[in-house]
Amino acid sequence: MQRFLICSLILVAIGLVAQPKKTWPVQLKGAERVVYKTVGDTQLHLHIFRPTKQRTKAPAVVFFFGGGWRSGTPAQFEQQCRYLASRGMVAMTAEYRIRNMHGTLATACVADGKSAVRWIRANAGKLGVDPDRIAAGGGSAGGHVAACTGVIDGFESKDEDHKISSVPNAMVLFNPPCVLAPIPGRHDFLNADNITALKERMGAEPMDLSPWHQIKKGQPPTLVLHGEKDPTVKFWTAKVFVEKSAAVGNQTELAAYPGEAHGFFNYGRNGNKMFIATMQRTDAFLNKLGWIKGEPTIDAFIRR
Repeated sequence: MQRFLICSLILVAIGLVAQPKKTWPVQLKGAERVVYKTVGDTQLHLHIFRPTKQRTKAPAVVFFFGGGWRSGTPAQFEQQCRYLASRGMVAMTAEYRIRNMHGTLATACVADGKSAVRWIRANAGKLGVDPDRIAAGGGSAGGHVAACTGVIDGFESKDEDHKISSVPNAMVLFNPPCVLAPIPGRHDFLNADNITALKERMGAEPMDLSPWHQIKKGQPPTLVLHGEKDPTVKFWTAKVFVEKSAAVGNQTELAAYPGEAHGFFNYGRNGNKMFIATMQRTDAFLNKLGWIKGEPTIDAFIRR
């Protein structure tokens, strides 16, 4: 029974359980909408929120929404973008191909995430962005996409200039599934049947898209924010990811939230208590990197 429950939760986490189809917003109020990638008849957009007084070479962040690689909307990170823009960053929330809309697998999600980072860096001058201060962020499957841009090699779109790096300079990951293949000491985590199902959903060997398995020295500074009671993406997976990354010398931090479940950080949930808490922690992380300055202003942002 325990193994069945664990396996069932994994299937939910990777999007094997059907979810309602969502449509993407044509426009987010106050954001600039630009095409960063075209695949066949599909145009993928970034919704860009700029600071009121933008500096030259401002730091940037791009967020990827959650939804099991099969559903979701870039509007999920609208308010995180608005807040970080108020702190002087060029903040973006990205579209990427998903199964319910485009019939794609997780490999396409990762390729699109890398394309978004590369496009931002290639167009840094037009955007007023520092090409050496681009962060990738996201939640759940979007957190996986963001993690893959910084940790996983390959899975790049072929018709792009690979001389321009698709690797971000920092990562901010909200309850990301970073362990997608068996690891030592966790023999009850995945079995043969689930590995087969996961491979079909991922479009590649799960280990090849499992951030924990691809950790090496020299990867971007990373903040992982995770609820300790998350039934979908288990907290221990975030813990072992951070521990392994830190052990090889990477700057990696874990912000743990006792009693919180999956998607706890979303704007509008529980009176925005955890939205505020996670934005304060994100603010502190970016401040430590020297990307933003001063005390967090999230309380004033919420009262606006």
